[in-house]
Amino acid sequence: MAWVITLFLLAGAAWLAFGGDAGGTLLTGMAMLSTGALALHGTLLRPRLAAGSEGILARTVGGAHRYSWTEARLRLRTTRRLGRDSLTLEVESGEHLLVFGRIDLGEDPRDVLDVLTALKGQALS
Repeated sequence: MAWVITLFLLAGAAWLAFGGDAGGTLLTGMAMLSTGALALHGTLLRPRLAAGSEGILARTVGGAHRYSWTEARLRLRTTRRLGRDSLTLEVESGEHLLVFGRIDLGEDPRDVLDVLTALKGQALS
């Protein structure tokens, strides 16, 4: 969806540029670049979290990180901001802490934790 919005913003910026509206072109161009950067980020880092019998693979801007089931600790954390609860899945290993929200996971973090817990139980048994 972000790529579609980026294309619409590109068309809008071009239309404003040909119409002579420098301020509108600048603002629309900045919005297009921002949306395009978010779309690129989302495209390059998918899937953010993958799991198998060996452990967890997490993709971040800094690269891919692999954690075995014995070293990865999983937990849910609920935070309240602006009157709204936000649920995240935390993967902790040593000094590394990775936080995944609903958008990162593509699913409810509770459901992902259930699947990860089941995989961890199968791998360790």
